[in-house]
Amino acid sequence: MNKIFPQGDANDNAAGAKALPGGAGAQICVTLMNRTGFLCHDRRSCIPASRVCDGVRTCAHGEDEAEAMCRDMPQSLPSFLVAHCGDPSSWIYSDQKCDGANNCGDCSDELSPVTACPPCGPGWWRCPSTVFGYCGCIPRSLCRDLVQHCSDWSDEYSCPGP
Repeated sequence: MNKIFPQGDANDNAAGAKALPGGAGAQICVTLMNRTGFLCHDRRSCIPASRVCDGVRTCAHGEDEAEAMCRDMPQSLPSFLVAHCGDPSSWIYSDQKCDGANNCGDCSDELSPVTACPPCGPGWWRCPSTVFGYCGCIPRSLCRDLVQHCSDWSDEYSCPGP
């Protein structure tokens, strides 16, 4: 079941609502994968933040690709869809934060003090990664595969594997 945050006053961002150009309101929701989402106008469909303005109409009425919202990204996007990287000129979609992948390129979307990501989840191994695609955790599927993924070699000698 998707969680939907109540629509507040157009200026009440804490309630999860933000007015969009043209008077339409965008609402935050939580996807089935427990990630930040965009609530479609049908008030039932919650799509991942990263599916907004991606060139594919995911909502039934195409509101996720509205020209007013997609014209000047990220400034035209509702703030709940955007997460800033360590480099102030870089941004990612909010559902890409704390997902285990190095989406910002500098790990600022995965590591403190910029984020407050939880420790590695099940299926992950915490280590100082040598793989550019990961930051402080690697998928356990990379453990004991005879390839070094952690700078301390713990993925080959300590990690219990998948």
